[in-house]
Amino acid sequence: MSIVSPRRLAGSGYVPRMLEFRTARPDDHGWMSRVVDEWWGRPIVASLPRLFLDHFWSTSTVVEDDGRSVAFLVGFLSPSQPGHAYIHFVGIDPAHRGAGLGRDLYERFFAMAREHGATEVSAVTSPVNTGSIAFHRAMGLRRVRPDRRVRPAGRRPRPLPPS
Repeated sequence: MSIVSPRRLAGSGYVPRMLEFRTARPDDHGWMSRVVDEWWGRPIVASLPRLFLDHFWSTSTVVEDDGRSVAFLVGFLSPSQPGHAYIHFVGIDPAHRGAGLGRDLYERFFAMAREHGATEVSAVTSPVNTGSIAFHRAMGLRRVRPDRRVRPAGRRPRPLPPS
């Protein structure tokens, strides 16, 4: 599915023609792996192996501005924990930050997850990434202590924020 959304971006006066939100495809991994280190400002590509796009493309989203990919969210519905969804990786071109694309991507993922019966979502961020922690709190997620062992069955993550 493709949804087109007009959006004015903050910053240098750049105004896109239209932003298109589309379902990811397995071949999107190629461009994602080429830009993600630059977008994140550090080596991170190893955290986004191709298998995520091979197996979870249908629950992941790409944003294009006039045909150029400028953002993405890779997430999935848990096959092992019914009712749970997970946001694995998000990347936004630095020139397109500050305009609400992250919020749009998360809200669309939350809506998709609800449509498929999910009641909970989780995401992981670095404990030193205060900007990411603030963003996730603003999206209705709460911070939990890191767990150095595998999460025992039955220990539940946080519920999806209200729509």
